[in-house]
Amino acid sequence: MHKKNNSTPQALADVEPNKSEAFVAVPTSLVVALPRSARLPINRCNLPADILGGLTFQRSPVALELDGVAQFHRGLFALLDKIEDANERADAFAMHMNACFYLNEPEQAGYSASSKQKRQKADYLRMVRGWSFDADGREGAALKGWVESRFGLLPRHHGGQIRDLSGEAYRRYLEMRATAVYGTNALESQFDLLYTYCQYELARQYPGETHLILYRGVNRVDEHETLATLGDKHRVVLLNSLNSFTANRERADEFGDYLLSAQVPLSKVFCYTRLLPGMLQGEDEYTVVGGLYEVSIAAY
Repeated sequence: MHKKNNSTPQALADVEPNKSEAFVAVPTSLVVALPRSARLPINRCNLPADILGGLTFQRSPVALELDGVAQFHRGLFALLDKIEDANERADAFAMHMNACFYLNEPEQAGYSASSKQKRQKADYLRMVRGWSFDADGREGAALKGWVESRFGLLPRHHGGQIRDLSGEAYRRYLEMRATAVYGTNALESQFDLLYTYCQYELARQYPGETHLILYRGVNRVDEHETLATLGDKHRVVLLNSLNSFTANRERADEFGDYLLSAQVPLSKVFCYTRLLPGMLQGEDEYTVVGGLYEVSIAAY
């Protein structure tokens, strides 16, 4: 079982190679703001991007609510409140998704057998699975586009660095995003409900807790934008708009020579392996919304 944290962290502690001790707070008064180039001025969330994407939010997070989603699907969550077993709740959620978006009856959603664009199978499950295999693919563009729309956090990488919104890399990302969602049945609304259900499940499974310690293996320390250095093994980094982490430290070691460790707010978890059967392929994989994070980095 992965370690959990009930307190509000001030900074992340050193993580020695091949050890699994808990974090120790490292006080710092450093103020680092989320760059304007990494965010939009508006979003569809209860907090603006410069707040939810900042260090203060990482240290002292609150619940993030997408506009109107929980209210529109209040019947589902009232039903889930009555179900004690997590697997049964997952079944109820899947049934609600199928009924709400006609996932098993695409004709009811307006699909035609004569249509040239046969995208009826491009639902939330296929998109998340596609992201798990290739974060820079079409499915990844759809999910990063959803983060951009809902949370106001712009992608920093998709098949290449994105720094200029008028540049070629961002244009290719927009093309892939548009292709991914074209002809689908309210795909981003499906993502809305998946995130909201994920937050509901995390609140039930970890009552009163705010963070998870998660890990990410990287081949180069400079794979992530460093905005501040807090010693040899502590940095403030700007993560991509959506990222894969794992709760399994040993598993993260397999993906790079460096281990990045972070205190991740529960409210920034989009989905995780155990949320729905067969959704993500990685062991203890968590898909995490980006922004500024204070992290520790250990070499192997």
